[in-house]
Amino acid sequence: MRRYRLPVLIFFAVYAAVAVYGCFRLNFTFDFQQFFPRGDEDLEFFLEFIDEFEGDDNFLLVALEREPTVFDSSFLAQVHDFSLAARELPGVEAAQSLTSFGYPIKTPFVVTTIPAIHLDDPGRYAADSARIMADERFVGNLINRRGTALVTVLKTPSLISLDQSRALIRGLDSLVATYDFPDYHYLGPAYFQKELVAMQIREVIVSALISGLLVSFVMFLLFRRPLGIAVALVSIALGLLLFMGTLGLLGRELNAIAALYPVLMIIVGTSDVIHIMSKYIDELRKGLPKEAAIRVAIKEIGLATLLTSLTTAVGFATLLTSRIDPIRDFGLNAALGVMIAFFTVILFTTSLLSYLSVDQIVKLGRQQAFWDRLLEKTYQFTQRHATAIKIGAVVVVGLCLWGISLITTNYRIESTLPKNRKVTEDFRFFERELSGFRPFELAILTRDSSAVTDFDNLQDIGRIEDYVRQFPFVQGTASITAVYRSINQAFNNNRPDAYTLPATEARYREYRALAERVPAVNLNLLVSRDRQKARITSRLDDIGADSIKVFLDNTHAWINANVDTSRIEVRSTGTGLIIDKNAEYIRRNLLQGLGLAIVIVCLLMALLFRNWRMLVISLIPNLLPLLIAGAMLGFLGIELEAGVSIVFAIIFGIAVDDTIHFLSKYKLARRRGVPAPEAIHLTFRETGKAIVLTSVVLFFGFLVMLFSISPPSVTIGLLISLTLASALISDLLLIPLLLRWLDRSE
Repeated sequence: MRRYRLPVLIFFAVYAAVAVYGCFRLNFTFDFQQFFPRGDEDLEFFLEFIDEFEGDDNFLLVALEREPTVFDSSFLAQVHDFSLAARELPGVEAAQSLTSFGYPIKTPFVVTTIPAIHLDDPGRYAADSARIMADERFVGNLINRRGTALVTVLKTPSLISLDQSRALIRGLDSLVATYDFPDYHYLGPAYFQKELVAMQIREVIVSALISGLLVSFVMFLLFRRPLGIAVALVSIALGLLLFMGTLGLLGRELNAIAALYPVLMIIVGTSDVIHIMSKYIDELRKGLPKEAAIRVAIKEIGLATLLTSLTTAVGFATLLTSRIDPIRDFGLNAALGVMIAFFTVILFTTSLLSYLSVDQIVKLGRQQAFWDRLLEKTYQFTQRHATAIKIGAVVVVGLCLWGISLITTNYRIESTLPKNRKVTEDFRFFERELSGFRPFELAILTRDSSAVTDFDNLQDIGRIEDYVRQFPFVQGTASITAVYRSINQAFNNNRPDAYTLPATEARYREYRALAERVPAVNLNLLVSRDRQKARITSRLDDIGADSIKVFLDNTHAWINANVDTSRIEVRSTGTGLIIDKNAEYIRRNLLQGLGLAIVIVCLLMALLFRNWRMLVISLIPNLLPLLIAGAMLGFLGIELEAGVSIVFAIIFGIAVDDTIHFLSKYKLARRRGVPAPEAIHLTFRETGKAIVLTSVVLFFGFLVMLFSISPPSVTIGLLISLTLASALISDLLLIPLLLRWLDRSE
């Protein structure tokens, strides 16, 4: 060991320098399409659908407020000027507001237009306002229901990049600042992307700093010696640096779950450091020289730590079974990080420790006696109250099963947005005042050679549109029928009640030639070029994925009963539907991933202990925390969505660590010929301290996420902290009972 430690330290110094370079190459990203499930048939249809139409994510809405009404000449002039100027912003392909909209109207000679708002004639504002507020095309889309906000719709590129989003929002902020608008709000993928990436960067930095401070405090309490504290903190910080740098060097993108990485690496590194340093200190206190103490620590704790790292990595790697890329990426990256932390501790930390004596690492005193008394009392409790512990475990399992039955996957977009940030307030404004954000699309496909714009098909599309429009949470519905409704209205003196489809095929044929010439009929927006496909596009209030699924099921049942489906096929599609399908896959992948993790861990345990009873003992204390985590989701009403679903992989991967350390120590004691009761007692006293300390660090480490502005991160931190605390109690109370059962059965 002595002759290798200097080369090892030099290697890590070089690796650290390269990792610093890698950190500057880290790339943060956010895109709702990241959450599209791979290999889904609805996703394949959607991608083909938007090849013929434009996507439903190519917009940025700007709501400009004025109380008590927007019908003020000065305000309207500013909005009009703003809408024209916005067309010059980077990434903006078109811009429209009510101030530039005109109604078509038929005269005896020609079809012409009249402005929706007569900007230069305030005397007509009252009539303009009454007509606009009675028009379903405008209310909720271009003006809010109270008439206190106008919306400018900016058309942006579909699948807009992060750099494009930042440039667009930067330009938009500068443009808005040149006007005297009382208040303004943004909504759109570009705005979400820019703001949520900024949140990710903030989360990574803040979580790393707070976790670092917490671990520093814990190390001070443990060691009370500058050198001991320094070795622990440098080891943990180095593991984090190497991990983040490696991600940068590999070109791995950091997505919406990236804020967990610093907390995870610091906590995993802390656990490994505490176990290896505690063992080294124990061996030095027994009188072994430093070289021999390091060998014993690596031999006894190193193997157990390797197994715990492998099982933790396996827990994360099972997330690769997910169809959702951010979860897959998290699983792969986290598994890599766990192994980097292990090799850093086993090689770097032990090399540093080999230079230090026990007095240089830790200040011994009354704290050791405190731990001895605490662990002894706990051990005696497991002996005196074994029956109560068994009954308690059964009751807890029953309560957990009840809680699990209450789990919901009614995912809402708002639940993932940062707390107390403008992007969230803007989202709420659009949900409250306008047509919201969540896209909803129905694809209409003809089953024969007819066109979707033929009279019978157009009537069916109109009926479907009228049906979905009756629901209060469906907003801003539009389709090709709007063109024919508008022409019918124009032919009837622009009366509001004439905004209907032509009642007869003869009247339809009269309108058809005119409809083909209306500039608003954009084939890429409402009808495919071959006229075989059309779309009904809407926006839904953020009522939740499960509620929307019920609505879609009811809608398709109504369509099958009221529309001639022998002529047309109707399919739900759009980004909203694809993202909502995550709920279904999350449930399925969660069970598959956990099942796979349990099987792999069982194989590792079987190789380690070669005893099926030990396999049972290792699993029972770690399945209980999983049940508790599921029950907490149900009892607390937390929606099971993509981010929260990773909790179970983290819990299982980390919770099993303490069990492995405990059982490994017990196995070593038995191999030395120590009788089973004495081996259990010895293991409890020697390993119990490290298990309790690491669990305390894990508990407070994940509680750090309560400082997050991201609701899913707060939920994840709370769930993991409380569940890992339950894992500690499960280990300390159940493992001694199970080992005594093993002793009696042998």
